[in-house]
Amino acid sequence: MPAIYKNKQIFSWALYDWANSAYATVVIAGFFPVFFKEYWATGIDSGTSTFYLGLGNSLSSLLIVLLAPLLGAIADQAGARKKFLLFFAALGMVMCGSLYFVQSGQWPLAVLLYIVASIGFMGANIFYDALITVVASHKNMDRVSALGFSLGYLGGGILFSINVLMVLYPESFGITDSTEAIRLAFIMVAVWWVVFSLPIFLFVKEKKNHEYKSRPVSTSIVDGIKQLTGTFHHIRQLRVVFLFLLAYWLYIDGVDTIIRMAVDYGMALGFPADTLMVALLITQFIGFPAALVFGKLGETWGTKKSIFLAIFIYMGITGWGYFMDQVYEFYVLAVAIGLVQGGVQSLSRSFYARIIPANKAAEFFGFYNMLGKFAAVIGPVMMGWVSMTTGDARLSILSLIILFFLGAIVLYFVDEQEGIRQARLLRE
Repeated sequence: MPAIYKNKQIFSWALYDWANSAYATVVIAGFFPVFFKEYWATGIDSGTSTFYLGLGNSLSSLLIVLLAPLLGAIADQAGARKKFLLFFAALGMVMCGSLYFVQSGQWPLAVLLYIVASIGFMGANIFYDALITVVASHKNMDRVSALGFSLGYLGGGILFSINVLMVLYPESFGITDSTEAIRLAFIMVAVWWVVFSLPIFLFVKEKKNHEYKSRPVSTSIVDGIKQLTGTFHHIRQLRVVFLFLLAYWLYIDGVDTIIRMAVDYGMALGFPADTLMVALLITQFIGFPAALVFGKLGETWGTKKSIFLAIFIYMGITGWGYFMDQVYEFYVLAVAIGLVQGGVQSLSRSFYARIIPANKAAEFFGFYNMLGKFAAVIGPVMMGWVSMTTGDARLSILSLIILFFLGAIVLYFVDEQEGIRQARLLRE
């Protein structure tokens, strides 16, 4: 077994991905869309409920997009990444667990709790990602990051599997019915998140700088703003980096929207909820090995070409989704999404690493992670708006082709070799 997997700090850091992926898989992608449409939003037509769900996703993402760069810079300056991580994670845990108490028809409260829980989930990820520089060396950072991804896929998939079985066979678990099973799932996610987060707080030792001990909060805020301004200045200097970040934001917005809205779309087409849950499990367990295959493809065929391949497959997925009317087709789409979901994420990161100055990697990756983690601002509300105004759920999924198409066009103009030259000049 490689030494990094035996390192307590590294494994404790990676285990947080196992902890919080339960929220991403069980709540965001899984049960919340189902429960919102069938339980909380009773009496509201399908198109309107899709709009409210999309609006909730977009609002939470937008708030984090606006706050994340500044919060990250302040946390760096204050040397308080673990404290910020604890605050946002606790916020997500409490709000997620509170969904259990929301009664049928109380959709405004459900949306509010979901927005705040998602802010906690995404906000905590800023500081979780930043802590990789504490536990990993430059040499093994890719492997450590991959360990986190793999545990996230497995952890989220395992708890989701248990919850799906609870919904399908509630009597076997001593539960009244599937409705109670889903409500209990929100509590289980919160508890899972709490328990498996403990190692990162107990065993990951954030490096302290003595100058922070007497530094006023106001100074950390001012220095954080200066650092944020510096990051924007560097990105403006590097045209290739700017273009790539724009392309990435567009196509990853489409990717994240499919993750968040696929179940709602399937329900709008009349597919059974248990079918949609099984499809999500398929995507979850295919995702990790497929990401490894795409990594090999990037090495042999080229990273940019492989990203294009993933984008075009996603365009095919959304096009097929428009015509889909059989349950087996939803399963096929779940397999297709699983094949490219992890690949497009991992290849985008490695491509970005090549076009940024190595001596400023932490600064630039902080901005990149903000865009990646907090995408899905445009897509969900666009799907909801199209569905509500046209009354046709199929057109809502088709609208996502716009994001993938625009992302591919911008990516076409990203010159990797020019980016490498620019990065070297800035480094020097």
